[in-house]
Amino acid sequence: MATATATTDKVAEDATAVPYAARIEHVSKSFAGPAGRQLVLDDITLDVAPGEFVTLLGASGCGKSTLLNLVAGLDRPSAGTIGTDGRPALMFQEHALFPWLTAGKNIELALKLRGVAKAERRPEAERLLELVRLQGAYGKRVHELSGGMRQRVALARALAQDSRLLLMDEPFAALDAITRDVLHDELTRIWRETGLSVLFVTHNVREAVRLAQRVVLLSSRPGRIAREWTVGIPQPRRIEDTAVAELSVEITEELRGEIRRHGQH
Repeated sequence: MATATATTDKVAEDATAVPYAARIEHVSKSFAGPAGRQLVLDDITLDVAPGEFVTLLGASGCGKSTLLNLVAGLDRPSAGTIGTDGRPALMFQEHALFPWLTAGKNIELALKLRGVAKAERRPEAERLLELVRLQGAYGKRVHELSGGMRQRVALARALAQDSRLLLMDEPFAALDAITRDVLHDELTRIWRETGLSVLFVTHNVREAVRLAQRVVLLSSRPGRIAREWTVGIPQPRRIEDTAVAELSVEITEELRGEIRRHGQH
């Protein structure tokens, strides 16, 4: 993955600041299969601006997670280029916390890998737990935490990487509706407080509209950008807001059309 870096010349730094958090240019990805190579993503071009919240939406199997993995640098595109402003942080659907470590120690591990001095790790871990509204949870084991609390710790661990780009792969899909709604509020608050750029994968249309400044719809087999929507609804939003519901209906109809066009059921 090509990673953009700032110039070392301070005089020129402001003039040459990276104008994007992620830049995806003509990216395609194929995998070998029994019937030959299968094209999963085809000619994707997409920018995520600094501080922008973008959701990738599409039916199951359209290549959303594949694209996120490419941006994260976990795989390489078959064609095209990807640039990011620094190394992204990635948050999965499963919390992937180490069960033998406490909540705080899970976060400290990310800090250690980042090179934070040992004496600074606990205060920083506690600050991040406070940011995700888990004050006092530093010493709790994973089995003592609810599903929503585990995802908050996973978010704090992702934030511990001090990245300017947060990649999220359906992080709330396994949670109940109430917990998911609460975490939508928390994620929106953290995004606004920190100025992070977020690229968020989901197949839930209302979730996409509830969170994002821009919704990008991928077609299926192979994944191509079918359409984009700029979401002008002021934050904070509620998932039941009339404007959210109306735009969700429009996007759902477009998604259904894509599914029909590609014969997916």
